[in-house]
Amino acid sequence: MRSTFAGLLSTCSLLSGCGTAPAPDPVPESGAAQFTVEIVRTLPGDPGSFTQGLEVSRRDPNELIVGTGWLGESRIYRRTMDGAEVASADLKATEFGEGIAQTTDAIWQLTWQNGVAYQRDPETLEVIGQASFPGEGWGLCALDASLYMSDGTESLRVLDSVTFAEKGRVATGVDKLNELECADGAIYANRFLTTEIVKLSPGGEVLGLIDASGLSNNATRDPNNVLNGIAHIPGTDRFYLTGKRWPDVYEVRFVPKS
Repeated sequence: MRSTFAGLLSTCSLLSGCGTAPAPDPVPESGAAQFTVEIVRTLPGDPGSFTQGLEVSRRDPNELIVGTGWLGESRIYRRTMDGAEVASADLKATEFGEGIAQTTDAIWQLTWQNGVAYQRDPETLEVIGQASFPGEGWGLCALDASLYMSDGTESLRVLDSVTFAEKGRVATGVDKLNELECADGAIYANRFLTTEIVKLSPGGEVLGLIDASGLSNNATRDPNNVLNGIAHIPGTDRFYLTGKRWPDVYEVRFVPKS
């Protein structure tokens, strides 16, 4: 989700100036393994990007794909690890960009409340197709022949990776599911407004709880600039983590919590 006050954009700014957003519910007791993050290295981020989705490019593992939000600023772009942009494509000024996911030959990009997902060419980032969906779009990731999509609730939608047609829904028991990353048969979900990442099975079982509070949030002081961006590094046990308008991208390992 893009701001702390969905549904109040006509009367409030996108900042949290109209009250306090409700805190997420505690994760149900499950006996799941608990982890923290170990920083391997720090890469440059982009303090101008309201990051909504993060992926390591399938076409070039030395590139990141970033999907961003905010009205009038939403886009998707490819960048090198040192921060240089390679390609970029804007959304319409009336569209608020959300999560992204790579399939075999395309990239899907969600919008928040516009009810449309764009299918893009993985190299040029130009739109090659689109699909409509009901409700809100938050996070997105690809696992096997399916896409998993969050909408801020405790449910994940299961979608066809080619047509974007909904095939079913998975209940997790964990609310505020936001940015998603599919890796090694599991789904990693950031919880909105927190530094918590939940590892889920495709069936919705909680497999692990990751505390990312050890990462420094060096973004400007704004309650919207929270952790939001998870990308698995293929062939490794490491991930990239960042946040909205964060000037840093952290390469990390998830290590058992002592």
